[in-house]
Amino acid sequence: MNQEWVSYLPSFLKKRVEGRQELQKVLGNTGWLFADRLLRMGVGLVVGVWIARYLGPSQYGVLSYAASLVAVFSAIAILGLEGIVIREVVRSPDKEPEILGTVFTLRLIAGTVAYLLTVTTVFVLRPADPTPHLLVGIMAWVLIFGAFDTIDLWFQSKVLSRYVVYAKNAAFILASALRIALVLAEAPLWTFAAANAIEIGLGAAGLIYVYRANNQRITRWRPTREHARDLLHASWPLVLSGIVFMVYLRIDQVMLGQMADSHELGVYASAVKIAEIWFFIPTAIVSSVFPNIVKARENGEEEFYGRLQKLYNLLAFLGYAIAIPTTFLAGIVVFLFYGEAYAAATPMLVLLIWSDVFANLAVARNAFLMAMNWTRVLLVMVLAGALANIGLNFILIPRYGGVGAAAASLISYWVAAHGACYVYRPLRRTANMLTRALLCPRFW
Repeated sequence: MNQEWVSYLPSFLKKRVEGRQELQKVLGNTGWLFADRLLRMGVGLVVGVWIARYLGPSQYGVLSYAASLVAVFSAIAILGLEGIVIREVVRSPDKEPEILGTVFTLRLIAGTVAYLLTVTTVFVLRPADPTPHLLVGIMAWVLIFGAFDTIDLWFQSKVLSRYVVYAKNAAFILASALRIALVLAEAPLWTFAAANAIEIGLGAAGLIYVYRANNQRITRWRPTREHARDLLHASWPLVLSGIVFMVYLRIDQVMLGQMADSHELGVYASAVKIAEIWFFIPTAIVSSVFPNIVKARENGEEEFYGRLQKLYNLLAFLGYAIAIPTTFLAGIVVFLFYGEAYAAATPMLVLLIWSDVFANLAVARNAFLMAMNWTRVLLVMVLAGALANIGLNFILIPRYGGVGAAAASLISYWVAAHGACYVYRPLRRTANMLTRALLCPRFW
């Protein structure tokens, strides 16, 4: 049955999708994910800017430091199971209760361990500074609540992300209203950390509700030792990859907070906030097409690599479409959003927005590695980027501050997404495909 939205498309697009049920389903699912991210991008940016203006660069820097430290340990909490779970549910729908129950239990345990590690780390890094201790202690609760995102994986496997959008957006809107109220009430810094934990808790409750609305029950989940062993055996390279990935994604802010001051970190975090609002694009697209990529591999190599090349081309095109205009408008954007106090973020934003191009391609390339079950290769690729990022930050932050951290991010993103693929022979075909996408990006 055709999707109703197809009738509203321009004629040249309608011809391409009419009669193609799988494509319509993917595009419809992607549309819901885009709607979710667009809402979060718009409302989140407005509220985030309001908070940044209210707190000022120094306090905003402390809040960003705490959030980055929690993010580094989030990879332990999620156990790198996303792609594996989706793949296994697609392949073995009759084993859903055992798979989902096992994933939830593993994530609950891992989230608790991650919480304890995060709190311990902030005490080691900032032994005489009680403010980060309090902020991390509050924000790190999201690591435990994250176990309920197991429900999200089930919806992704069914290409039914609109239900997740309903649940998480309801929580997001309520939490955003709370943040606005905190600004208006001139609330203390710690309350904004609490708002983050409250949002995740509300989102977990929403996921449970929409899961039940689809005639599913968490009480049917049955964790098993066999599935736990198999999932951990398959995911341990992804756990390490996830840890390394979050290190090279957030280590710039942690290192900047340690090697510079909170004011510099606050300015840098404002640039990161603008650059990262576009991360939803590759994530939404790849989340929707991944089940079909897994199926395409079973249909033959030509179809498999053909779909991958189209995906690379599209994400490169979208990366350029964002990076080029932002390069020329960065100063205006920073001033309009954050004001004169954050003016130094302009060159940082220019560098960070170009790193988004390689971040786009990395998401697509990782989908290929997951479909091939090359999890150890993924670990090596991400490790190369993380080592490059850490090394460059050590060199560049003392000399150039936040601009040096932004330059380190740009170079390390290229290393992890593209450059390292040429070093490993089995990935040279992928490297050439990525080069083709960078040189000849295409929207369709």
